[in-house]
Amino acid sequence: MKNSNKYILAFSLILFWGYSAVFAQQKDNVLPKANEEYADKKFVDAEANYRISNSKFSNKTTASYNLGNAIYRQNQASEAKYAYAKSLKSAKTRPEKHKAYHNLGNVFMKEKNYTEAVEAYKNALRNDPTDEETRYNYALAKKMLKENPPKDDKKDKDKDKKDKDKDKKDKDKDKDKKDGDKDKDKKDDKGDKDKKKDDKPEDNGKPKPTPGGISPQRLQSLLDAVNNEEKKIQDKVNAQKVKGKPTKTEKDW
Repeated sequence: MKNSNKYILAFSLILFWGYSAVFAQQKDNVLPKANEEYADKKFVDAEANYRISNSKFSNKTTASYNLGNAIYRQNQASEAKYAYAKSLKSAKTRPEKHKAYHNLGNVFMKEKNYTEAVEAYKNALRNDPTDEETRYNYALAKKMLKENPPKDDKKDKDKDKKDKDKDKKDKDKDKDKKDGDKDKDKKDDKGDKDKKKDDKPEDNGKPKPTPGGISPQRLQSLLDAVNNEEKKIQDKVNAQKVKGKPTKTEKDW
């Protein structure tokens, strides 16, 4: 459907060149030459002579209108609209205005400026309500405008601002969450370190205390002393046993 519209659009955006000959001024010797060059599709040469004619007869519609056509044929639609606009200022008859507005609408269609295209075709129809080609282009321009409504700059700016504010809030939330996670991690790390510190035995190079407040060295000394006393007692007991035993003779009779 889109391709067919483009085809129809390309077919319908036809310049009203055939009418330009009506605008020819008999006293202008350059204009007829420019018209011949245009008919031979020598659009660059035609443009040059139309500019000369336009400079000599600036109050006439013909040269500026035909200049717009020559520029349009060179695929310079945006530049052509200035020539058409100038021709409208000097246009005196309804046919002149109709053709200028119609071609101006073609320019706006190429630029996809459908709002201005609708207005241009509407003005063209006001000057010639019977032209079916202009009526078709007008309907097509309205259809394209409906499918491609102009952007509301203010709404777009407000939307962009809201989106930016939302992004900023989301970033702030993410930052606060990250900061909170970092603080939590730091607290957890500190708690783990304190716990490890409590669980770790003291190791400061000094003897470790035993239950009751007695150092291992002191405890060992006491054990050694007890062992020595027990040994002395055992030795004494053994000596007493030896003294009380009968003496055995060397021989038995």
